[in-house]
Amino acid sequence: MPQPITPLLLVSPRTLWPARFGRLLFACLAVLGAAGAREHDVRALGAVGDGRVLDTAAIQRAFDAAAAEGGGTVVLPAGVYLSFSLRLRSHVALRLEAGAVLRAATPAPGFGAYDDPEPNIWDMYQDFGHSHWRNSLLWGENLENIVITGPGRIDGAGLTRRGPGPRRAEKPGDTPTTLKDAADAARAVDPEGRAKGRDEFAAMIGEGNKALALKLCRNVVLRDFTILNGGHFALLATGVDNLLIDNVTVDTQRDGFDIDSCRHVRIANCALNTPNDDAIVLKSSYALGFARATENVVITGCQVSGFDPGTLLDGTRGRTQEFAPDRDRVTGRIKFGTESNGGFRNITISNCVFERCRGIALETVDGGVLEDVNISNLTMREITTAPIFLRVGRRLRGPEGATIGGMRRIRLSNITVYDADPHYASILAGLPGHEIEDVSLSHLRIVAAGGGTAEQATRELPENELAYPEPSMFGITPAHGLYIRHVKGLRVEDVRFETLRPDARPAVVAERASGLVFDAVAGGHRDGGPEFVFKNVDGVKLRDCEGRDDRQLGKIEQAEF
Repeated sequence: MPQPITPLLLVSPRTLWPARFGRLLFACLAVLGAAGAREHDVRALGAVGDGRVLDTAAIQRAFDAAAAEGGGTVVLPAGVYLSFSLRLRSHVALRLEAGAVLRAATPAPGFGAYDDPEPNIWDMYQDFGHSHWRNSLLWGENLENIVITGPGRIDGAGLTRRGPGPRRAEKPGDTPTTLKDAADAARAVDPEGRAKGRDEFAAMIGEGNKALALKLCRNVVLRDFTILNGGHFALLATGVDNLLIDNVTVDTQRDGFDIDSCRHVRIANCALNTPNDDAIVLKSSYALGFARATENVVITGCQVSGFDPGTLLDGTRGRTQEFAPDRDRVTGRIKFGTESNGGFRNITISNCVFERCRGIALETVDGGVLEDVNISNLTMREITTAPIFLRVGRRLRGPEGATIGGMRRIRLSNITVYDADPHYASILAGLPGHEIEDVSLSHLRIVAAGGGTAEQATRELPENELAYPEPSMFGITPAHGLYIRHVKGLRVEDVRFETLRPDARPAVVAERASGLVFDAVAGGHRDGGPEFVFKNVDGVKLRDCEGRDDRQLGKIEQAEF
């Protein structure tokens, strides 16, 4: 039988945990509460906690002492603890008590620096931040049974959010089209033809760019603390199995949670404010030197937003910042990709709120397969790009021989969107011969800002096979509600598209697609104009669509209804 744990460590009744995660939490806490394990107060080991004296050595002594005893808890009482890199240990918990702040120090000659980023021969295939773990405030490799709990705070004041370019000449798809086109990418080398990122890499030595980084760990619990200004990533988890994140609040300059090549993950009851990058992002990069799918993931009861940095935690929810560094509007959102070598499968997202941020994005552009995804019960307000974005691309940033991936068996239901960006409809875009397959959109109400013109309704969108995946990659869409291209097997049921202002574009445009069913779809009454436009489509059913007769059609070169 597992060792009993104290009542203070029991799971809160607010959450009903699936069996796997209940066992994970119980196992981690039972290990840490086993006979012989004890608490290690960092003040007893020399930490000052005044925010001026460097406490790195004292805190690390506490971790090492607990590990030497086979497990225990490192305790930070109230105070501000200034630190550079700290190495986590197996079977050791970190508890940030009320009023405790673990603050990332600013590197300076004679004062200190972060651990160097470890060599990684695979770092040319993803951003610098994804490829290194040790240049972080807290990091761990090949560990098990790790717990970090609050209610204190991790403050990344001394972390940088930047990273160098790739250690190779840049290629199309490395950056969004809004930021750089292919001609710019071709110039991203020095006169000798070397990638500019090499000198930038050297400049990162001593810098820290993540609050917490975990590589190839298992049985990890993160609960009840906050992260302010987490650098490039507040959390980078790569190749981590059995990961539970519960009631963690993040207010940061770039990414919130990057869950990369991980399995058996639950993220619940979290709030993340990330105006300059993604809030919760699932990835499957090549950083480990092999392709590994991110799979068996549950995200539930979370809030994501793009308010001004720091204003989620102070409660003001500021709105002065309009654009992210990629020159599109503020980010926020939940996303799959961009790194997508290993693919994604068996994922559920439910009961989440999006506010003043981009919408839900599912992207596979580096060869992985994205399949078996169920997304339901979302509310979105003030959405700054497409509310829904599904993309198969041909960026293929990975070793030679990578082939185009696929996307199939995707279900999105019970989604309400209000005041979405007028430029971009929801977008489902595959590639010729690599269609997105078997998608269902049901019980949706999407209200866009409107204002689209008749000229925009005639736009022909580029394929942009190699481009970085972002809704703006195609420019303004010719539909205000839903744009479909290279999709096979789509059912749209009980969906209403509306606009706050008159919009001259149709609600739905579908091109080079097949097997489309529209059941009880309403497009917003465009004064008698067409609500559905089909071009080179094979097989369409319209049934009970408001103001439109039922139709079942075969091959269509072009038709409007």
